[in-house]
Amino acid sequence: MRLGDAGSKRERLGILGGSFNPVHLGHLLAAQSALERFDLSRVLFVPCNRPPHKDSRALADFGRRYAMLELALEDDLRCEVSDVERQRGGVSYSIDTVRRLRELHPSADLHFIIGSDTLYELHQWKEIYDLLNLCTFVTLCRPGRQEYEVDAGRIALKEPWPEKLLAHCDHGRLIEVSSSDIRYRIAEGLSIRYLVPSAVEMYIAEHGLYLG
Repeated sequence: MRLGDAGSKRERLGILGGSFNPVHLGHLLAAQSALERFDLSRVLFVPCNRPPHKDSRALADFGRRYAMLELALEDDLRCEVSDVERQRGGVSYSIDTVRRLRELHPSADLHFIIGSDTLYELHQWKEIYDLLNLCTFVTLCRPGRQEYEVDAGRIALKEPWPEKLLAHCDHGRLIEVSSSDIRYRIAEGLSIRYLVPSAVEMYIAEHGLYLG
């Protein structure tokens, strides 16, 4: 799946970053929610090469995580996988990724997809104010929460960014599933059915991933 030429109309391209270790149904539902809630054209899944704030010892090889994403998205023409962070190498910082994606997709309006909890961490991100000016952050709140329930006072950024970020919040179809829980279940010999796409479940089993 490749992004086509959007012609004279600017494409609204969503960016969903993460370790995807492994990709699960929560990631896919987040992408679907972002497509619908923010009128995006497509969503680009961007697996990290090496996360800056996480222990990478449990991180599966990039090629494995990329392959699982391809399997998860192979029937959805609205989504694709990018290896932009692997090409750059080293620690994966969002500012570097967005700068590169702007070069690759100059006719697109970039929309960086995050969960509401991440709003309160943005002040710790590398070159955050440059990043905020390069793309639009769109935030998915957890089910049952409305935009106005996000606490602007906890967003530790300079004005006018807290209010600008709140203007692009909506609720999504998010579920309580995490990659760390999936890895734990695999190591304990428990089923991960209905937590990941069946093709991803088969890939994990065939390659003996996350067995501890």
